[in-house]
Amino acid sequence: MDVDPRCPDCGVTMEEMKLRTDDGFKTKLVSDEARGGLLGSLGMKEKYDVEAWVCPECSLTRLYADVDES
Repeated sequence: MDVDPRCPDCGVTMEEMKLRTDDGFKTKLVSDEARGGLLGSLGMKEKYDVEAWVCPECSLTRLYADVDES
């Protein structure tokens, strides 16, 4: 994923961090778009991994969906 790791507020380099739920599973974004193939025909939706970037100065947090994931 091509992410600009600069904070738009402070201009410092943001740090990539892991985003997890309380039960330890990775967070995913779920689209309303159906998946392709057999899983899509069964009603499964597209899911995307998430990258989290945090500014060490102001704590601004940005989440990016990995839509280019194969």
